[in-house]
Amino acid sequence: MHVGPVFGYAEKVMRCGGRFARLVGMAVDITRINPAELHRTPGYHHITVVEAGRTAFLAGQVPLDPSGALVGPDDLEAQIDQVAANAFAALSAVGAQPDQVVRSVIYVVTTDVAVLGAAWKRLNGSVIGPAFTTAATLLGVAQLGFTGQLVEVDLTAALPG
Repeated sequence: MHVGPVFGYAEKVMRCGGRFARLVGMAVDITRINPAELHRTPGYHHITVVEAGRTAFLAGQVPLDPSGALVGPDDLEAQIDQVAANAFAALSAVGAQPDQVVRSVIYVVTTDVAVLGAAWKRLNGSVIGPAFTTAATLLGVAQLGFTGQLVEVDLTAALPG
């Protein structure tokens, strides 16, 4: 394991059978690991370890605008963009950044693996993309809580000091 400063942040790099996890965070001790004995991942890590500290459990972030209206009926991409914006706002409200997320669960209304892959790709390219390098679960589901809702993201973050 390597520990060293990067732009005033702490960096950890852990090698596990040729695979490594890297974290840049603000006074939060998070280690992400992909053991060599487990399959390769498309960007997330099998294990996330957080040393003692504060934790924020965000409610599932949904594609509603500030007035409570559904954004993008029948438009998964528009809904993903709204969910990402809402999740970023929620993280910011507790002083967290997406790279401090230690667990994510993504729910998409679909049974199509290609749709799940497209949702994963769009979320990874969003403002909260670094959140999905951690322990992550992606699920296709039959229905979510709001009529017309196609996506929801549930995040847990390790908070600084």
